[in-house]
Amino acid sequence: MAETAVKPATAADVAKFVAEAEKELFDYTVEASRIQWVNSTYITEDTDALAAASGTKGTEMSVRFALAAAKYQDAPGLSPEIGRKLVMLRTGIVLPAPTTPGAATKLNTIATGLQSSYGKGKGTLGGKPISGSDIEEEMGKPHTPAEYQEMWTSWHDQVGAPMKADYVRQVAIANEGAKELGFADVGAMWRSAYDMPPDQFAALTEKIWQEVKPLYDSLHCYTRTKLNEKYGDQVQPKTGPIRADLLGNMWAQEWGDIYPVVAPPGSGDLGYDIGDLLKAKGYDPLKMVKQGEAFYSSLGFAPLPRTFWDRSMIVKPRDREVVCHASAWDVDNKDDLRIKMCTKVNAGDFVTIHHELGHNYYQRAYNKQDPLYLNGANDGFHEAIGDFVALSITPQYLVDIGLLDKSRVPSADKDIGLLLRQAMDKVAFLPFGLLVDRWRWGVFDGSIQPADYNKAWEKMRLDYQGIKSPVERGPNAFDPGAKYHVPGNVPYMRYFLARVLQFQFYEAACKLSGWKGPLHRCSFYGNKAVGAKLNAMLTMGASKPWPDALQQFTGSREMSGKAMIRYFAPLKAWLDEQNKGKVCGW
Repeated sequence: MAETAVKPATAADVAKFVAEAEKELFDYTVEASRIQWVNSTYITEDTDALAAASGTKGTEMSVRFALAAAKYQDAPGLSPEIGRKLVMLRTGIVLPAPTTPGAATKLNTIATGLQSSYGKGKGTLGGKPISGSDIEEEMGKPHTPAEYQEMWTSWHDQVGAPMKADYVRQVAIANEGAKELGFADVGAMWRSAYDMPPDQFAALTEKIWQEVKPLYDSLHCYTRTKLNEKYGDQVQPKTGPIRADLLGNMWAQEWGDIYPVVAPPGSGDLGYDIGDLLKAKGYDPLKMVKQGEAFYSSLGFAPLPRTFWDRSMIVKPRDREVVCHASAWDVDNKDDLRIKMCTKVNAGDFVTIHHELGHNYYQRAYNKQDPLYLNGANDGFHEAIGDFVALSITPQYLVDIGLLDKSRVPSADKDIGLLLRQAMDKVAFLPFGLLVDRWRWGVFDGSIQPADYNKAWEKMRLDYQGIKSPVERGPNAFDPGAKYHVPGNVPYMRYFLARVLQFQFYEAACKLSGWKGPLHRCSFYGNKAVGAKLNAMLTMGASKPWPDALQQFTGSREMSGKAMIRYFAPLKAWLDEQNKGKVCGW
């Protein structure tokens, strides 16, 4: 008897599959969001188990859709729209499990365990245990070099090192899954989500880095000189890399907390601290979030729903373990918007609120799109929206909202101080934003083997950031694990892209609002025209390739570091003047 030939899928078959997948995904994400919310705001063995089970279900479903999408991608006569959705289904899973029985459960158990151990992680200060959110805060406060070293070393040893074996296992399982989907490895899969071939995307990120690197190099040189002046040659030599624990941040990713160390005499004192202004005006965490909402309202966006205020976690509960890492949520893919933060009344959290709400307004703007398009144009866009709004937290904005007295607005001679304060966070972050995933890409493609995980991490931090660990790292160290996004399996390139995109968005908004002064002083608070044009980009969600969305708001189709270079141009000239006669580089 002749075998019945399997008929190849028609364009109509594929369209039907996509529609069914979208519905199933939509329903699942609502249920999963509720479970993840409870797990993140109430960490117990039970909520861990629920999250792991839900994650397993989601992984298996995403893998099923991804495998089918891989099979259908070459079907004849597919519309561009269906073709786009198939790519999304193939790349829509961060850690793909292979189809071997039990693999999805194993992968999710490891992933949940890694995230949980990070959430419960502790370092020490003065020999006493100290939790993650508290140790982060202490790294930004004045301490002795020995105390910084203790916090840095204890956190990396106690949180990072124990994860290594599980991380290695996780990489092996996820790589098998990626290969089944037709990708070389997990890293290639991540890079395929940017509307261009993976190698082209890697090249684009390197090109952007080369555009902004001279600015970073100037900042590094100046900062090292100031640290040397403060601590002396024994702690921080005049030449070579900077000691990682002296930069005010556990990962040396943002240096803003040591601004007082580098502030230029005279122009460095801005005359105000946002945290002090907030406290003086009686702001509590809730009022800070209300002020963030008011910024978006001033651009013409509708207020946040009542449920946002009822369901968000704005301060750390006293009675339980939670994941304090700030995040924004859209639980029902419609308007159940929430933020989760352990908010403290300080400048950093005021900025973070403006940032996190950017996610929420974006989520709500695209909530009429098809389920697969309920996302940013690329993941960098989602981060950049809140970031570019936060760039508008200028002295003028603080005056507009009654936080700062008009007579206390820093004069033009303080501009270098204002720019340096921004650069210590925005510019200092760039190489770190790039290297987290460059390291992971190497881990996934096998060019970085488990025995060399830490060695490769240290080399990249030296090559890109020009920093080094405060102590020798032994063979068992796993320092990448001490950064939330590594055990949390959050792709990191989005943050690098966001740093660049936010300046493109900001420059476009300032042009649109008719701003005439220096770019870094611009605030578009209250500008409805900016709000309308921004909304036009936000409502697109992921329905079009990201260059289309970029063009909608900025007029350009190219991601580039040039707007950032223009923003910081006065600072770059000043830094180069300060660095004259110094041996820059490392």
